[in-house]
Amino acid sequence: MSRNSIKILPGALVCEDCKLRGDITVGSGTIIHPGAAIIAEAGPIIIGDNCLIEEQVRIIHRLPFDQKDKEIITPVLIIGSYNVFEVDCTVESPKIGNNNVFESKCYVGNKVTVSNGCTIGAGCKVTEEQLLKDNIIIYGSKCHMREGLDKPVLQTLQMETLAKMLPNYHHLKKPNTKV
Repeated sequence: MSRNSIKILPGALVCEDCKLRGDITVGSGTIIHPGAAIIAEAGPIIIGDNCLIEEQVRIIHRLPFDQKDKEIITPVLIIGSYNVFEVDCTVESPKIGNNNVFESKCYVGNKVTVSNGCTIGAGCKVTEEQLLKDNIIIYGSKCHMREGLDKPVLQTLQMETLAKMLPNYHHLKKPNTKV
């Protein structure tokens, strides 16, 4: 994809120092830190409201390696609301629901669909083709999987603090789309 089409809704905070490539829509209240990279290779990415995307995060929408030569229509990658992508995680999932946490240095491959309320633990690597059902937690060095009793806690306090602090220390991209 050679043309960038970046749509930033009012209320989103997107740092100038992040890398946005392709057709990307950023929802209201979403915060994208400097150094994050969001790459829409295979088709558009729509990021929901109130997501937190921290430093060095890579969100990449690409075709699986075994489908690159086939003629297929890649759907839009829709990332739901209230998702947290912690420092240096890489996420290539074709669909992400709401209220998920991707902890530091985790990797989620492009054959893994993430539903709602899931937590991918720090350093965990999930690549096998699968649908993570609601409230699944993946943790530990062997990537054990269990169902969580509660949904992840919303990061509202952290988001409020960042909304006040980031504009003081970083240049921000201006919203360019109306709600």
